[in-house]
Amino acid sequence: MNRHLIVSVVGCFLLAASPLRAQTIEITLEGGKQPIKEVPVCVPLSLTEEQASRRDLLTLLFQGKDYGTFGQLTAPGILTEHLPPSAKGLVRRDLHFVLGELQAGEKLVVSCKLDSRSKYHRRDFNWVENEHGFNTLERAGASDVAPDAPRPFLRYMRAAYDNSSAEKRNRTYKVFHHLFEHSGNRLVTNGGHTDPYTDEKTLLYPHHRGLMYAFNKIAYGEGLKLKADTWHAMPGDTHQEHDKILFQEAGFVLGRHRVQIKWCGAKSDVFAIEERELTVYDIVGGTLVEFASRLKTTGGKVRLDGDPQHAGFQFRAANEVAGKESAKQTYYLRPDGKGEMGATRNWDPKTREGPVNLPWDAMSFVLGGKRYTVAYLNSPQNPKESRFSERDYGRFGCYFEYDLTAEHPLVVNYRVWLQDGEMTGDQVAALYEAFAHPPRIIVKK
Repeated sequence: MNRHLIVSVVGCFLLAASPLRAQTIEITLEGGKQPIKEVPVCVPLSLTEEQASRRDLLTLLFQGKDYGTFGQLTAPGILTEHLPPSAKGLVRRDLHFVLGELQAGEKLVVSCKLDSRSKYHRRDFNWVENEHGFNTLERAGASDVAPDAPRPFLRYMRAAYDNSSAEKRNRTYKVFHHLFEHSGNRLVTNGGHTDPYTDEKTLLYPHHRGLMYAFNKIAYGEGLKLKADTWHAMPGDTHQEHDKILFQEAGFVLGRHRVQIKWCGAKSDVFAIEERELTVYDIVGGTLVEFASRLKTTGGKVRLDGDPQHAGFQFRAANEVAGKESAKQTYYLRPDGKGEMGATRNWDPKTREGPVNLPWDAMSFVLGGKRYTVAYLNSPQNPKESRFSERDYGRFGCYFEYDLTAEHPLVVNYRVWLQDGEMTGDQVAALYEAFAHPPRIIVKK
C-alpha cells in the first residue's frame, strides 16, 4: 500500500526516474479527467553527480516558451525516495515546479534547462534557527509590508523535553509546527506564539497545538500491556521529543525539512521513531503545506488508536478563535455543502456514526477581525477508516486505527491549504483533485 501511495501521490512513474545526461530534460505532462490549477509537480530524476550538485535557478520552457517559471532540485522526499537510480553511478534527485494550469486530457511539454543562469532576481526560501528551540522557514522579498523583508511561513517548535517542573513539562512535551497567515504578519495556529517559553496559562485547550500528529490510545510492549497517550503526554513521562533534523531544503520553489521525532512512553522509553517531513509552497492566493510522515516501531508491535478529538493529524487555530464570539463565526465547508455558523460534525465512538473517509474538509474562521479558510486534504491512500472531528474553536482533522510492525511502518500524507477570505466547495474540490489525481509524467530519455 505504501509503495502505491508514494507513486500515485506525486503523479510519477518508474519511467520518470530515467537517466539525464544532457543539460536539458523534456517532460510531458498528461492531464486527467478534471482540469487542475497551481499544482506542485515532482519529477524523480537520475542524474550524474555533477548535475545533482547544481543549485542554479532552473528555467522551465512550456511548449518552448519562457514564461519566467522555475524549477528546483531536491533530495528525494519520503514520498519518492523508494525510487532507485536508473543506472549505476547516477544519483537520485527530484525536480519540483508549480504548474499554472492543465486542462483535462491535455498534453503539455515542459523543457528544463539545467545549465541556465536566470536573469530574474532570486527570492529563495531560507531556514532560520532560534536559540530558544524553534526553526522558522522564511522567504526573502515576500513580505507584503516591507518588499525586501523576509516573510515567515512555517515554524517548527522543538524545545528540548524538560520535566524539571510541571510548567516546563507542559511546554515541551510535544513537537509541532506553527503556520503563519499568507502575509506573514501573524501566526494562525495555537500553542505558544513566540517561543516555547511563552506563558500559556491563558490558552484554552493547550494540548491542541498547531499542525500536530499523535495518538491518545497507544499500546505496546509484551502483550501490548504498556499504554501511552502522546496527545496529552500521559501517563508518567510519556511525550514526543525532537531528536534531530535529518535535512533541510530551501530554494525558489519550496522550503522543506525532515525531522526525526522520538515517541516515548511513561518511563521515557522510546517505542517508536518518526520521520516527519513538511514541504511549503508559496502559491498564488495562499500557502500550501504538504505533510508526510513515516513511523516505525523500535521493536515489537505498536497498536495506534484514539478518538476523533485527540488523535491523528490535526489543525488547531490560534487561541483567539476559541473565544465565545469568534467561535460563533466559525463554519465548516464539506463535500456535501456549507455548514451553519458554529455547527460541527463528529464521528461518535458509541454509535460509530458520523463523517468518515472524507476526501477533504475545510474550516473558515475569524482571527483579528479577518476571515481565513484552511482546507484539509486527506490522501486516498491514507489508512481507513478515517474518522473526522470538527470544533467551533478551530480544531479539526481525522484519525484511524493502525497496527505498527517492523514489516508495516505507517506512512501518511496530507495537504493543508491556507488563504485569506472564504472558499467555495468547487475550489476546495479542485485542490483535492490536483492532490489525489495529479498529472501523469513522462520523462524523455
